[in-house]
Amino acid sequence: MADVSSLFFSVMSFGSNQSIDDEMELNFVYELRKFKCVYFVFCDTNMKVESKAMGLIGDAVTQIVIPVAAIVGIGFALFQWVLVSRVKVSGENDKKGYTDSLIEDDEEENSQEHDVVAKCAEIQNAISVGATSFLFTEYRYLGIFMGAFAVLMFLFLGSVNGFSTKSEQCTYNKEIMCKPALANAFFSTIAFLLGGITSTVSGFLGMKIATYANARTTLEARKGVGKAFITAFRSGAVMGFLLAANGLLVLFLTINVFKVYYGDDWEGLYESITGYGLGGSSMALFGRVGGGIYTKAADVGADLVGKVERNIPEDDPRNPAVIADNVGDNVGDIAGMGSDLFGSYAESSCAALFVASISSFGTTHNFMAMSYPLLVSSMGIVVCLVTTLFATDMFEIKNVKDIEPSLKRQLLISTVLMTIGIAMVTLLALPSEFTLFNFGTTKTVRNWHLFFCVSIGLWAGLVIGYTTEYYTSNAYSPVQDVADSCRTGAATNVIFGLALGYKSVIIPIFAIALAIYVSFSFAAMYGIAMAALGMLSTIATGLAIDAYGPISDNAGGIAEMAGMSHKIRERTDALDAAGNTTAAIGKGFAIGSAALVSLALFGAYVSRAGIETVDVLSPKVFIGLLVGAMLPYWFSAMTMKSVGKAALKMVEEVRRQFNTIPGIMEGRTKPDYATCVKISTDASLREMIPPGALVMLTPLIAGTFFGVETLAGVLAGSLVSGVQVAISASNTGGAWDNAKKYIEAGATEHARSLGPKGSDPHKAAVIGDTIGDPLKDTSGPSLNILIKLMAVESLVFAPFFATHGGLLFKLF
Repeated sequence: MADVSSLFFSVMSFGSNQSIDDEMELNFVYELRKFKCVYFVFCDTNMKVESKAMGLIGDAVTQIVIPVAAIVGIGFALFQWVLVSRVKVSGENDKKGYTDSLIEDDEEENSQEHDVVAKCAEIQNAISVGATSFLFTEYRYLGIFMGAFAVLMFLFLGSVNGFSTKSEQCTYNKEIMCKPALANAFFSTIAFLLGGITSTVSGFLGMKIATYANARTTLEARKGVGKAFITAFRSGAVMGFLLAANGLLVLFLTINVFKVYYGDDWEGLYESITGYGLGGSSMALFGRVGGGIYTKAADVGADLVGKVERNIPEDDPRNPAVIADNVGDNVGDIAGMGSDLFGSYAESSCAALFVASISSFGTTHNFMAMSYPLLVSSMGIVVCLVTTLFATDMFEIKNVKDIEPSLKRQLLISTVLMTIGIAMVTLLALPSEFTLFNFGTTKTVRNWHLFFCVSIGLWAGLVIGYTTEYYTSNAYSPVQDVADSCRTGAATNVIFGLALGYKSVIIPIFAIALAIYVSFSFAAMYGIAMAALGMLSTIATGLAIDAYGPISDNAGGIAEMAGMSHKIRERTDALDAAGNTTAAIGKGFAIGSAALVSLALFGAYVSRAGIETVDVLSPKVFIGLLVGAMLPYWFSAMTMKSVGKAALKMVEEVRRQFNTIPGIMEGRTKPDYATCVKISTDASLREMIPPGALVMLTPLIAGTFFGVETLAGVLAGSLVSGVQVAISASNTGGAWDNAKKYIEAGATEHARSLGPKGSDPHKAAVIGDTIGDPLKDTSGPSLNILIKLMAVESLVFAPFFATHGGLLFKLF
């Protein structure tokens, strides 16, 4: 301190007395330099201490915020479930103390109504038992697959360095040592199993919630369409929040547990985490295909014989396939869809985390910035919670015309609020400037760049959703034109429907292309991964409006089978019609996010496999492009034929029962529902294996025998082709379905001129609907899993392909 004081005195003297000698000047300069040295060393040390302290605080906040957001999501889901369960006020208790009836003691005034409501409970139980039995059987098969594939995965990845247990040079930073490949093989396998289990649990919980809520929605429809809407939507919200929160929580816990072993080796840590996305999508593929075959075999059989040949209403209890049809809604549209969107969420998170781990976030061990994808998802849960309240508590549904606008409003509100949330997370979690890995080079990025990347993915999802709604809702001219084409028969209906599907691809593709260009320009492949996560950031709301559809469909079926009044059936039909549109919107989100996720995973694969450039003029790459572009058609052919074969057996069985069992048409004899359920179950379990094997084996065969470059071509070709086919198939099927419902509802003069039910235009519309069923509920939704599953599988196995792949080209 004395030195500083004397220096200050010397400075003042120097300023007031110019006549100092050279010696004093030299002494002054020396003292000044010494002071500057002491001062700046002190400040630099202080800044480092402050920076480290801020980093520790940020890490601590991240460790708290993410699990708390997940727990809040789970708590909100349970709260919504409690509200739904209040529909059941009382009833006779069974021996275990549980209520086995949905009857409200003061609700019905006579024994006839009492019997109708008791019938609802009986039908609900039959649907729940059938769905549970199928999923347990399916999961036993999938459990065997998971075990076998996990062993294969460990052997492939462990053999990269001959099962060595020694540390090795890191792939991207050669100056430091990373954990051995054998450790990565082990932890990748564990992550794969965790992802698969979480995916199956997500699908199963969704199914149980839907079967719990369907009859309650029917009963609430007696009080008005608004009450029924709230019950169905809250039930969908239970599934949405449980899936989003569970996926986030399991991924966060997995990262923290793996970190105990990996320590500072974040490259190896987040590479092994990619197995989580692979497990999630593997189960989603079989769930979507198996569930889709089940539900559409029953649906096609029930419609062709029941509606077209026997001229009986949809979901009529006299139809032998009616229970199988309603079970299928839950195992296909609910369980399969839940697993599908969970897989998209897991893969987009894993892709972003992997790219970040080899960028400045990973090399500087900035855990808060590293967890940016998880923080965005955490904010999404909070935003969706607020958004849900707009539908259930703030805006009342007074008539059927309010249903679809209310669901559309959910998308818009969640998008606007999430944009604000993304800005907050970006400002707080990311440094103002950082570098990202960009195919062997680094790209300097500012935090506001990431804000635009996530936001453009979010808003592109909204554009895709609204476009899908326009092309599949019977409130707009495209579907009305398809319905009008039924005047001249099924052929013109099919032609108009196919044209609509092709045309509906245009705007979503432009939206995806714009999102890709902007996000890559700002933040390379990390930007694309975050754009995909932005599209899925409101997954809880997306799932709520998606699950709402099958729940409403089941509610209508239960009302018809229970013999409830025509007025109640009209209310459930209105809910169902809006549900068809929301289901199509959900599929649009899934397909759009799959395109972005697949591209991000493709970029990560190219980097991990050591490919400098993907040259389409190279024969190795071009043959891969051709084969990859063909795969969606091969896959669709397999799934469509599987539905056709199962539907053929279903049609024959339904005809047999109508022709040989006396009293069915008169309602005196109960049909043999169990046989139809068995046909769907056996067909789906048998037929889901070949398409699943095609998707799972293609990357392994291409990478092992033809090398990393050919596999890159396969991935690019399947991505470009698969997105187009998936959007077209889903929207075509959705349009045909709503064209049929447009005629059945007869809400406008135009619709009444095409009806009533049983008229020739209506029969033509039913035929179009049955053609579209496997397109919109089996092939279309499964294609988005195909493109992203092949990409994440290629990334996980990239070390093996880079080391041992291309056997044929090496031999010849």
